Amino acid sequence: MSRKGRRGGRGGRGPTRRAVLDEVRAAGVLARAGMLPLGRPDHLAGMLGAMRGFGQVGAIPRIGAIRDGTAIAVDDELGTLTYAQLDARSDALARALVSRGLGAGDGVAIMCRNHRLLLDATFAAVKVGCRAILLGSDFAGPQLAQVVERERAAVLVYDDEFAGATAEVRRGLQAVRAFTESADGDEPTVEELISSADGARSAPPAQPGRVVILTSGTSGVPKGAARAQPRTLTAPAALLSKLPYRRDGVVFLAPPLYHSWGFINASLTLGLGARLVLRRRFDAAGTLDALESARCTALVVVPVMLRRLLALGADEIRRRDLSALRIVACGGARLPVDVAAQTLDTIGDVLYDVYGSTEVAQATVATPSDLRAAPGCVGRPPLGTIVKVLDEHGHELPAGRSGRIFVANAVQSEGYTGGGRKDVVDGMMATGDVGRFDAAGRLFVEGRDDEMVISGAENV
Repeated sequence: MSRKGRRGGRGGRGPTRRAVLDEVRAAGVLARAGMLPLGRPDHLAGMLGAMRGFGQVGAIPRIGAIRDGTAIAVDDELGTLTYAQLDARSDALARALVSRGLGAGDGVAIMCRNHRLLLDATFAAVKVGCRAILLGSDFAGPQLAQVVERERAAVLVYDDEFAGATAEVRRGLQAVRAFTESADGDEPTVEELISSADGARSAPPAQPGRVVILTSGTSGVPKGAARAQPRTLTAPAALLSKLPYRRDGVVFLAPPLYHSWGFINASLTLGLGARLVLRRRFDAAGTLDALESARCTALVVVPVMLRRLLALGADEIRRRDLSALRIVACGGARLPVDVAAQTLDTIGDVLYDVYGSTEVAQATVATPSDLRAAPGCVGRPPLGTIVKVLDEHGHELPAGRSGRIFVANAVQSEGYTGGGRKDVVDGMMATGDVGRFDAAGRLFVEGRDDEMVISGAENV
C-alpha cells in the first residue's frame, strides 16, 4: 500500500499553513526549554550556521560549545567532558578520519557500549559527511558481516569486548578501538587518533552526514533505517512539547545508544545543553545510586529496565533521595499496565510512555495524567506529528474503530538501506501496529498488523 500525497511541506508547492504554525509553536517550545539562546544574536547565528553546515545531529557538539563550552556534556565511567571538549574531540577525530581516506558518503560502523567514545565517533562521522552506522552489541558472525557489507562500511570503531565478534569483518576494514581494556593492539584507538590531529575546526561537508539505526527484519538480518537530518524545528520540539526536559537538566540514559530510543534521547539531551549521564551496562541498584548522586532530573529506560528497578522494592527506591527526578521516560517496547501503575504509585507522577518505532521515531506520548486516566493508552501525538488509524483501503477510521496505525513527522525514515520500506499512505508511514483512538484522542495499541484479519467488514 503506497499512495503519494501532500502533507505539511512534503511535496506540493510549499509548506501548508499547519506546517508554518508548527514551526512557530516549535520555536516557542525550544525557547521555553532553553534550547534557543534568546537575547544573544551572535550565538543564534553561530548555531544556525552549524546546523546548516553539519545538520541537526552533526551540529550538536558545536552548538553546545557556542552556548556554554564550560558546561558538562557527558558524565560516564571515564569521567566528564565539557561541551567544548566534546566539540573539539569530534573535530579532531573527523580530521583523523579524513587523513585516513574517508570522505562524504562513506560508512563508519560503530559497535560500542554507552560511553563518550561512541559519541565521538558518531559526531565525527557526521561532520565528515559520512554515514554513522550504529551496530547492536549482540551482532556476530554472518549477521554482522552481512550488515557491514550491505551498509558499505569502510571503518569499524569497536570496543575491545567485541574483538572476537568482529574479528572476521575487521580483516577487510580499517579498524579503530574505542573502549580499551588493554594497551596492547596493532590498531589505533579513538584517543590516539584524537591526539594525533591538529587543533583546527572541522569545515562543513558538501552534504551533511547521517545516522543509520538498525531495526530487526523478518529475514533475521537487521535492516538499516536511513533518514536525512531534518531541517525543521519540529524535530527536536516534538518530544519537548510533551516531556519537560530543560537545559539545566541531568539525564541518566540507560538504553543502548545504538537503539533509536536511546539515540533520540541522547541527541535531545545534548541538543538542549543538559548533562548526559551514561554507564556502559545497566544495573538497577547502580542506576538508583547514580540518580541520587548526580541529582538526575530525568531517567530514560525501556520497560524491562523499569521492571528491574521496581523489583528492588518500594523501600529500596524510597530510601534514595530522588526529589530532583521529574521525568521517567519509557519507550522502545510496550509498557505493561501493571508496570506503569506501580511506577506511578512508587516513584510518583513522573512517568511518560513514548510510542513509536525505529522507522517513524516518536508517534505518541502518554503523560502521567493520561496513564492515570486511561491505563494502557500510549497517549496523543506530539507537536508536528500526524497519527491516523486507517482501514485496509487507506481510509481514516473514527474513534473506537481498530485499524493500522500510520504516522507522519519530520524524522521518519526514508526507507531501508537495503531497499524497501514500510507502507506509506499520503506521506504517512505504517508503524506495523494495529490500534484505535478513544473519544479523548488517546491511542491504544492492540497488536501487530500482520495479526489483523478482516471479519464481517471489521478489522479484528
